[in-house]
Amino acid sequence: MKPVDLIVIAILLVIVGAACFYIRKQKKKGNKCIGCPYGAECAARAAGKSCSSSEKPQQ
Repeated sequence: MKPVDLIVIAILLVIVGAACFYIRKQKKKGNKCIGCPYGAECAARAAGKSCSSSEKPQQ
């Protein structure tokens, strides 16, 4: 393997590791809909359903 290959592999491992860390951190906060901007607030989450991006949090 060339040094360039090792650098590319290291960069990919850092990116995947950072993504896994972010997902783990969000799951510990209780956010089940990580990609949803209202994931921690939507009413569907409280009802055990999936969160839709079209839903707004109830105020």
